[in-house]
Amino acid sequence: GGRMEVLEEKKEEEQREEELKSLEISAKLQDLETKASMEQVCVPSDGDFDWSSVDTSLLPSSYKTNSLKEKKLLHITDRFLQQYAHLCPDRKPLFLHPVNECGMEKFVSTTVRPTLLCYTELYHWDGCASFVSDYLTMEPLKCPITPPSSLYSPTTILKYQRGNCFDFSMLLCSMLIGAGYDAYCVHGYATREICTLDETLELCPLLRKPQEVPKQGMKKSNKYRVKPPPDLQSKFELQQEAKKKAETEAAQKTKEREEEKEVEKPKRDPLYGLRVHAWVLVLSGKRGVPETFFINPFTGNSHSTMDEHFLGIESVWNHRNFWVNMQDCWNGCKDLIFDLDDAIHWEVMLSGSNTPLQLLPDAEEEKELSDRDMDDMVSDPDDGSYAEDMSFDMPPSWVAPIQISPREFETHCSQGRKVILYKKAKLEKWAPYLNGNGLVKRLTIYADFDCTKVVEVREWFKNREDMLDMREVNKQTQLTTEYFSPGHLLGLKAHTYTSLEPETEHMMEFYNEARVDGLQKRVENANEMTEYFTGRDDFLHIRHVEFGKRGKKIQLAGTRTDINSRPIAQIKECFHRNLEKPADEDVAERIFLITEEMIKLTYHLKDKYITASKKDFFKVAERDRKGSDIVMTPEMCITYQAGSSEKDKKLLHLYKLLQELTEEEKQLKKQVWQSEAEVLNILKIRENEETAMKLSVSIYNTERNEKKRQQYEAMKNTMEDELLGQEEQDLDYLTPLLIQTGHREKMTKGQALRVRDDCLTDFKHSLIDKANIIQARFEKAVEELQKKDQWFQENQNQLSAEEEDDFLAHYCDTTFHIHILALRLNREKQTAPQKYLALEEKLRKDPRLAEHLAYA
Repeated sequence: GGRMEVLEEKKEEEQREEELKSLEISAKLQDLETKASMEQVCVPSDGDFDWSSVDTSLLPSSYKTNSLKEKKLLHITDRFLQQYAHLCPDRKPLFLHPVNECGMEKFVSTTVRPTLLCYTELYHWDGCASFVSDYLTMEPLKCPITPPSSLYSPTTILKYQRGNCFDFSMLLCSMLIGAGYDAYCVHGYATREICTLDETLELCPLLRKPQEVPKQGMKKSNKYRVKPPPDLQSKFELQQEAKKKAETEAAQKTKEREEEKEVEKPKRDPLYGLRVHAWVLVLSGKRGVPETFFINPFTGNSHSTMDEHFLGIESVWNHRNFWVNMQDCWNGCKDLIFDLDDAIHWEVMLSGSNTPLQLLPDAEEEKELSDRDMDDMVSDPDDGSYAEDMSFDMPPSWVAPIQISPREFETHCSQGRKVILYKKAKLEKWAPYLNGNGLVKRLTIYADFDCTKVVEVREWFKNREDMLDMREVNKQTQLTTEYFSPGHLLGLKAHTYTSLEPETEHMMEFYNEARVDGLQKRVENANEMTEYFTGRDDFLHIRHVEFGKRGKKIQLAGTRTDINSRPIAQIKECFHRNLEKPADEDVAERIFLITEEMIKLTYHLKDKYITASKKDFFKVAERDRKGSDIVMTPEMCITYQAGSSEKDKKLLHLYKLLQELTEEEKQLKKQVWQSEAEVLNILKIRENEETAMKLSVSIYNTERNEKKRQQYEAMKNTMEDELLGQEEQDLDYLTPLLIQTGHREKMTKGQALRVRDDCLTDFKHSLIDKANIIQARFEKAVEELQKKDQWFQENQNQLSAEEEDDFLAHYCDTTFHIHILALRLNREKQTAPQKYLALEEKLRKDPRLAEHLAYA
């Protein structure tokens, strides 16, 4: 038995060696296969990007050199790797210090640059993840089973808008930590679909139905309820029919599932469990995160830590530290414990602990290492002790601040467009204002896995003046449904149609708060129209109109609305209960049979009654052929009064009621014609809106709102001109002097010279007076300062500490005031001659004096 076991072990080892030999060939083949699939799925066909052409000349010095602290950190990293390789020889090398774009080795934690950007959407994890996944273009790893040899800064990745999974994760982690999340970059292993961004077997997130939470309502006692009448149908027959129907449906569903599984079944991956991937780990606690979860940076979707697509973790890191996973990943990430303070499950690189690296459960032979060897390893006198290294603080990030301009954030997608293929669906995204019709997102749903038969198309819009928000088109029924944001010209909320032609099937929903009549919905086809109301004072909630056939002569479009309208055959109205009226006087339903010249009234049920009161009126001409009035007769009205065998009130009351109903019928016809005209108007406006598409631009968007920008510049220039004119008007020294001359349009040369001399003299006196005032204030301040100084010298020994501090503070303030006055006085003396000469030159050019002073 022991020999057999040895033989089996040898055979297994040989198989492993053969698999490892073929691994490199399989990896190359799979890498080619991955690139081909990626070009079909998400990566635009612009060829491979040449990273060697990246311009590093303008990068900061921190990108090109290492500080003393960074050099020491790299030294600690090397010692940590030595111990790790010695204690865990079976594990792959850690991803610790790849080179950056300048060829410098940088520790991965210092590449994380926590940043909080100024956009509200990037304050939440889903907004950050969505931006990173949309803004960057995915590049697969050069070798799918090893981490990259280089790791560029997030600023360079943002500049060129592309990167691998590690670049995606570093940028997303930097944004999440800046937003306050407890986020970490993860180096691990995942399935082929995750690593290659193959979502063709995944359901589109827009098609996922939210899980319905069952409502646990309180069960009320049925003790006093009236028992329902017995059901006389055969329960056995119903059970047999339901059972037969359920079996048929189950068999059909099973068949469909089997067919789908055959199509969906992914091909066997020879690199399963070996594909390297990087993603983001968000721990619970900060920012109210209730449960730890993963974020796939390629898609921006969150995943549970139990997700079977994530197969293992080597290490995690943030901007403060680096942790190595010491747990077995035989069951993927399902059984992992994410308590990073647990030294048994996670080995931290930098900490205050002197505990050596934990041993793996299957590495018991390493316990034979002597204490002397361990001391030699961790306490080399030349390199410093490992205990000192463990207490080393992480240096700050060498990466420049991450910045995203408003235009870049608005673009959102790489090159303004992105296409993602899902299971039986294709999702397209565009940047705002890239499409002339405002289209920003389109979801195409297919009936087959090859995406050839279109079933439905959903489109989302932004910044449209007609407030169109979304459009759904069912390609099988040709039914189009449009949804509008509040603010449409006619209060339109939704519009379902097959054609914009009139008198076809239309269903229009309105924002009833924006309408006077409280109309909520209108459904119309060629033969009938139904309107639904809410919140009306007359308690009307439904109006149903049936149309008759037109005659041979049909008026063309453009004629009067009432002439071109369809003939009305019947109008039916339903009302809610008005508690201010008795039930047998509150109309619940009234029907105007126009072709039959009848009016039917049905009232609300009274309490404890099972039948409602009714009145049926038969209309006749108001006047006979001779012109005399028609007398109301009992035969013209059939009345049923619930709970009473007597006839209704007098005929006079019925006659007045009939007259009121006849008048209301005329008004109802007008309202129906107005509704038809409104439908025609809406259809015409919608057609014009789709033909002449316009996008709205915010007044704060100065880049696109050219009209507002021109208006602002014109207003700014006008205000500047007005201010200049006002200043010139305020500084007009001739005004008081011209009053003396009587504001003459023409002055003699003597008068002009007199005005000029007087103006210069007054200006000279004003300058002298201003200087004298400053001089007087200066001398007064100096005199007060001398007095206070003398008083302080005399009473210094008697002052308390607080009084002395107050005096010194006041003394400093006075000294500063004197210094300012001295500067002002000196400036006035220096600038006075220039001001005088400037005024003289201004007077020489003044149009009122220029004629006489040109040669003076």
